[in-house]
Amino acid sequence: MRLSHFSDDGGIALFEPRPVRTPVARPEGQEWLNGPLVWAIDEPHQILYLFPRECPRILIWPTPLSTPQDRMTWMGAAKTRAVAYVETGWMTRLRNAAIWRYDMPTGSFIDTREVGMWVSTSAVRPDQVEPLSKLEDRLEDAGVELRALDCLASLKPVWRSSLHASGIRLRNAMDWGPPSWTHSAPGRVVQVGSPSPPSDRG
Repeated sequence: MRLSHFSDDGGIALFEPRPVRTPVARPEGQEWLNGPLVWAIDEPHQILYLFPRECPRILIWPTPLSTPQDRMTWMGAAKTRAVAYVETGWMTRLRNAAIWRYDMPTGSFIDTREVGMWVSTSAVRPDQVEPLSKLEDRLEDAGVELRALDCLASLKPVWRSSLHASGIRLRNAMDWGPPSWTHSAPGRVVQVGSPSPPSDRG
């Protein structure tokens, strides 16, 4: 298993646990995920982090429960693994950005069972780091179609669909509103505003 942490800082020698920048409402029993932690992502879900750190984005992909109608409504004729939406104002920054991928030792990490996210309550020294550029090309290579919208808020209804939807850094999106847990639960439809829904991790 490969766990990675993505950053716009290429000089981190030791990752210290820290709380999320903007705490979000979480389901009962998961409040601890707002606390001091080191975060990492597994390889199948690294597509969520091939962006400048503060870039707001929404990625959607079909699940075994997705209907053809929802797929056509939200993905159109896309034959890719996933579709990523960013706001038009971020496209130049995305195309010019360089980020770093840190390979993390897996020993202290715990599976949150949420969209490939793993956490450690203790400090982690990365095994290695590599720079990543040409992020648009990397998304394409990973099977992700990139699309631009003037405002991501128009995609809020996708969380009522049968597709999986993950939103990152939506506090930076225009007219989004307060942050909440913005990842569909695995294998089921999540309604916006439901008790165990969609977080915009800080």
